[in-house]
Amino acid sequence: MAETEFHIELNIKTTDDFTCYGKFTLGSNRKFAGSVFQKMKGNRKVDDKTILQMELVETQNNLPVNIQVISCSLEQLAENCKTITKEIFKFSNLEKS
Repeated sequence: MAETEFHIELNIKTTDDFTCYGKFTLGSNRKFAGSVFQKMKGNRKVDDKTILQMELVETQNNLPVNIQVISCSLEQLAENCKTITKEIFKFSNLEKS
């Protein structure tokens, strides 16, 4: 059976391309992962001026597939990191009971 995991990658634009500098692991629950990403603040339209990105990624058998991407400001990124941390805490400690 295929093992599926979800995570949100934090990417920053470099001279060559985007570089992943952080990752939030969300587990294997597709509904939870999607609901967390829908709470992210930012712009769903990513263009050449984008500097910071957040990507929802699904990994099946160690093969990544990008599901959604948003661009965000530094302030939005900080708020999104707080939101992700809060949602992971709630899901891990309250909703599994």
